[in-house]
Amino acid sequence: MSTRRSLLLTAIAAHAALAACRGFEDAAPPADPMFPPIRSALPLGTFSVSLSVTDLAASRAFYEKLGFEALGGAPEQGWQILRNGTTTIGLFQGMFEGNLLTFNPGWSIDGRHPEQFLDVRALQEKLEADGLTLTTRADPSGDGPASFTLVDPDGNVVLVDQHVPRPASR
Repeated sequence: MSTRRSLLLTAIAAHAALAACRGFEDAAPPADPMFPPIRSALPLGTFSVSLSVTDLAASRAFYEKLGFEALGGAPEQGWQILRNGTTTIGLFQGMFEGNLLTFNPGWSIDGRHPEQFLDVRALQEKLEADGLTLTTRADPSGDGPASFTLVDPDGNVVLVDQHVPRPASR
């Protein structure tokens, strides 16, 4: 694996970890009878957006004006994590082209690791069985953290990135 790809996956995993574990205790919206929780037929995990930026400081300043606050990251390495309520974005300078839609199996919206969740390898198997083409794949025999990517019909890259072990092996 190239150093750049390894750094990118590390940064995205850190983005997801920060997204999932910081500030959700107070940020969860109250239950709304008009919009009851929906149980997903295919739970992909916690969602965030990873944005490719050309000037990290300028992008951070822009999103702070929209009410986002820094949660963490490593600006000296070219990435920063921001949150506004339950919305999390990662700003990544020079790590990848285009933006990524990121899903993290093994994290709940409140930053906890659920006892049971759909493992990234099971998600991969299901999506491939449904006829989707993956651009990168997780090792199906692995038990630890893993990820895969696919591209939607409009060219948007979707990253499914699990950085906790399989549910049964934890």
